[in-house]
Amino acid sequence: MTCVFVQIRCKPGSAYRVADEIVLREIHSELYSTSGDFDLLVKLYIPEGEDVGKYINDRLLDIDGIVRTLTTLTFRAF
Repeated sequence: MTCVFVQIRCKPGSAYRVADEIVLREIHSELYSTSGDFDLLVKLYIPEGEDVGKYINDRLLDIDGIVRTLTTLTFRAF
């Protein structure tokens, strides 16, 4: 599995609704509300053999209220 972190910027006032939708989809390992440029931080494990971009696009980015995302791929845990 590939671990990725996705930072999500939401439309003003929609962060809790976006977070609720992510929870309902059961695709995340961890989900946090954050301060700064992004509103939410999602930790996902992409199944082996899945295309990371397509997985995120198909399962996360169609949620209404998401304005922008920033995905960080991970390579190794220390």
